[in-house]
Amino acid sequence: MSLVLTRIDNRLIHGQVLETWVPYVHADCIVVANDVIAGTPLKRMMMESSVPSRMRVEIGTVEEVAVLIASGELDNCKTLLLFGTTIDALRAYRCGLQYQQLNLGNLHAGEGKTRLSCTIFLDQEDLDALQELEQAGVTISARCIPADTERSWKKLIPKGRKKA
Repeated sequence: MSLVLTRIDNRLIHGQVLETWVPYVHADCIVVANDVIAGTPLKRMMMESSVPSRMRVEIGTVEEVAVLIASGELDNCKTLLLFGTTIDALRAYRCGLQYQQLNLGNLHAGEGKTRLSCTIFLDQEDLDALQELEQAGVTISARCIPADTERSWKKLIPKGRKKA
């Protein structure tokens, strides 16, 4: 399988992904690894129906997606892999879903999260997860849309704040 983009975007499949990232990376398959969406039939159906019919779409739990990718079923696809959270991305990696690069797109505000850019809010749990992925060899960068300049995730963290 060719992973053309591995991205954390808590909106998962939405216009920005479909209109900018899919054409930019020439993806023909979108895979969503998120337990909540996988377990919510209405949300799952809405996401699946938003993807053009010419594209393959797979939605599953983090563990299901790790098994799917390991199976080789997507080997001939140019796959855009989406996670909803840093924890999903780390869990998948721990399940054996290996990827070399991770794009931080949209991680919205929440209780205890600090704004690091206009689209990225992280808490200590997020920082720890990203640090573990980076120590495992994953290159992590922030880039909302293809036209943006790619930045190392660590450069977003203000001086004086713990980097994990």
